[in-house]
Amino acid sequence: MHIEISTRHGLILEPHQQQYVQQKAEKLLKYFSRLMEIDVVIDHPKNGWSMEMVVSAEHKHDFVARSDAPGLETVTDQVVHMIEQQIRRYKDKIQDHKDEIPHGGTSRSRPDLPEPPESSEAPEVD
Repeated sequence: MHIEISTRHGLILEPHQQQYVQQKAEKLLKYFSRLMEIDVVIDHPKNGWSMEMVVSAEHKHDFVARSDAPGLETVTDQVVHMIEQQIRRYKDKIQDHKDEIPHGGTSRSRPDLPEPPESSEAPEVD
């Protein structure tokens, strides 16, 4: 996995700041191992820090999060938390939910569930 950290407007991060962002970005692998690339763009306007993170995963559109905060650590934590939530929702959506009742029928693994009502055709009116 490749992590790209870039800044805007000639901003230079301290080594410990860059390491903090790198470590937080690497922790996203814990939630989804098929991440391909993480792009982080950091800006430091007058009133605080701004961050945008784009995470590319295999066979999936990008996960994107943006936030503003007074401190770099705070904005990093906020953005990483947003990406974690997106990854969790995506994984929950693609998980195999075997015991759920399918739409319009009974579950093979739960035959005790009632059959869906049969649709009766209404008589035609002349």
